[in-house]
Amino acid sequence: MSILHLLADPAAWAALATLIVMEIVLGIDNLVFISLLSNKLPEGQRVKVRRVGIGLALGLRLVLLSAIAWIAGLVEPVFDLGIAGAVDAHG
Repeated sequence: MSILHLLADPAAWAALATLIVMEIVLGIDNLVFISLLSNKLPEGQRVKVRRVGIGLALGLRLVLLSAIAWIAGLVEPVFDLGIAGAVDAHG
């Protein structure tokens, strides 16, 4: 699939918009959660904990998005359970 075909596909734009909205909502959720938890710490540690927490949340989100992209790109099975035939054949 060429990049021009992908840019002209409305479904691709809808998927991108959905992903962007989800990332924004999850990012705000992370900010609120980390802020609430860090408010229980002493004043001197709050800024450091907020930066580390947001950094870890961003890093984990990037790792998970990369894993999803890898899974979506698979064309061969990763493993085989050895089950073949109709669903009722193994009951």
